Amino acid sequence: METAAAFTDAVVTGLAPLADPATAAPMAAYMRGRFAFLGIKTPARRSVSTPLIRAARKSMTPAERLLAAQQLWALPEREYQLVAVDLLADRPATFGIAALPVLDALIGSKSWWDSVDGLAAGVVGPFLRAEPALYPVMDDWAGGDRLWHARTALLFQLGYKTDTDTARLFGYCRALAGHPDFFIRKAIGWALRQYARTDADAVRGFVAAERERLSPLSVREALKHLRG
Repeated sequence: METAAAFTDAVVTGLAPLADPATAAPMAAYMRGRFAFLGIKTPARRSVSTPLIRAARKSMTPAERLLAAQQLWALPEREYQLVAVDLLADRPATFGIAALPVLDALIGSKSWWDSVDGLAAGVVGPFLRAEPALYPVMDDWAGGDRLWHARTALLFQLGYKTDTDTARLFGYCRALAGHPDFFIRKAIGWALRQYARTDADAVRGFVAAERERLSPLSVREALKHLRG
């Protein structure tokens, strides 16, 4: 079986020759200088990582894949965290409850929308479908004071469609309606807009009832495709 270290080394070996400092500078600027970049755009990055991730389905245990994601997260350049998100998004239901503390830590480390949104909808969402006893953890995240965990709680159901737990969705949106941070207000609107594809009337009704509490940004995003 392949080890986490071998997988991480393969990613580094594959990406390093593609580094482009001229591209890295604007990429870092777009992310407000929060992270260093190799300067590899998504298609090129995935041309290296996707075959490795597919091979890992057979060559690595769930525990080794979790460890590999942590090792990639520890590397300085942002592309490695994005590879880690893609690795975790590949069959997240296979990780078991041991994944929860890992996901908790990654959401809280080197946090920004590019990593957190991928983890929320692509990893935490499918993971919780397989581990429904852990849904109350989202209640804690939504009600706590950790910004990016609250955003994750708002967004983890983006792909649930008719399986959406509307009590949680609307409850989180209601509880966080007055939050001052842009990323929470935007996430409320995004979560509602996505669910409107499944039940437009429910979203219209919720926004009508909570309009005075919701920020204009949340309302605008929630109703973006429902006007007219």
